[in-house]
Amino acid sequence: MGLVDSEDLPMHLVRSPRRRPVAWLAIALFACLPASPAWAAQAPEAIAPAPLRAALLTAWQHHPSYRATEAQLAAARARLAAAGQPLYNPELELSGDDEGSERTTNAGLNLTLDLSGKRRVRRDAASAHVDQATAEARVRRRDFARQWFTGWADLQTAQQRVRTGERRLALVTRFGELAEKQFAADDISGLERDLALLARDEAQAEQAQLLAEQADAEARFRVVGGTSEWVAGTALPTDTLPVPEPIDGGLESLPDWQAAHAAATAAEREVTVARRNRIADPTLGAYTGRKTYDLGGPSDNIVGVTVTVPLFVRNSYRAEVVAAQADADVAQADLQRVQLELETDRRRASTSYAASLSAWKRWKGSRGTDVERRANLLEKLWREGELSTADYLLQLKQTLDTQLAGAELEARLWRSYADYLAATGQLERWAGLEGTP
Repeated sequence: MGLVDSEDLPMHLVRSPRRRPVAWLAIALFACLPASPAWAAQAPEAIAPAPLRAALLTAWQHHPSYRATEAQLAAARARLAAAGQPLYNPELELSGDDEGSERTTNAGLNLTLDLSGKRRVRRDAASAHVDQATAEARVRRRDFARQWFTGWADLQTAQQRVRTGERRLALVTRFGELAEKQFAADDISGLERDLALLARDEAQAEQAQLLAEQADAEARFRVVGGTSEWVAGTALPTDTLPVPEPIDGGLESLPDWQAAHAAATAAEREVTVARRNRIADPTLGAYTGRKTYDLGGPSDNIVGVTVTVPLFVRNSYRAEVVAAQADADVAQADLQRVQLELETDRRRASTSYAASLSAWKRWKGSRGTDVERRANLLEKLWREGELSTADYLLQLKQTLDTQLAGAELEARLWRSYADYLAATGQLERWAGLEGTP
């Protein structure tokens, strides 16, 4: 049954069979509408409000994910430094030989030479792994920001729904008390009184459900470092959300693509490393010594050079090259898959956000969302006898369900906005995390 404005029917409300609130139907229809073409000419908001950015930055820097990300970056940089070091250290060799009247002592140095450039290709591979770790750190930071904003919006919505439920419970409780008084005065029937009391019991059960949903939302928000105390002092700046921009440009700026591309590059360089490892590196040695023939007798100085080359006969290390090439093929396939998913997700996120924003603006502009005005009008008409108890409860439920639906629509709008920013590579800049560790 639709809500009727007092200016349209000043003395009574039209009765009709029970049906679901028209607010739900309107929201469903509005959500299906495409974004207005005029929106494309407007620019989005550059950054989030300062309190949001400060709270998110604090939550991120105190979260275990931040420490894990920093540790992974430090490990990748340390491996790069290690890969830049020489592969082989010199070896000191001391030997002595005592054969009858002859005694020989030698001292020498051996050094394996990296003639095939193994050090350089390993350093290049490690550098690609650092790029991969950096991009993956951006992905984790962006995902954390999206989860934080989603949790923040969900908790605020849950709190709004609880407040609406408290308002509903107070109204139906007071209405139940009035119904009992009017029943005692023989103004209404026992059936109408029982209907009012049943509505009160139903409101109590639904309020318990709303409180449980609020507890769940608060738990999810605390997982990402948020607190309900901070949410209580802020408000959703929903009316300042910008319109979506046209989709243009490539995907190269997105951290997901950068991580997949860096992984593919690192895998290709690991193939080069495996191929260079099949090349044997020679070992050069130089030694000097002294040979004494008789105790206290003559002696000779000894100087020599050795060259040692390993022979890859039993193991040619070809299997390692085949495995590295297979890993590179997997990384290339993953890059193509990520690119396809990012293109699809970007269009989906933009369309979803445009539809949610359109539905929200239309919902805000509707006169039927003025809950206080509708509730006061309904009670006035019921007291004057223009509405039956059943019609009053039905339309009051529709009125409050409209407000609950609006809160849910607002949460859905924020979730779609966070997805839109993430899919278009704007979330870190909007959240004030761009350039932070």
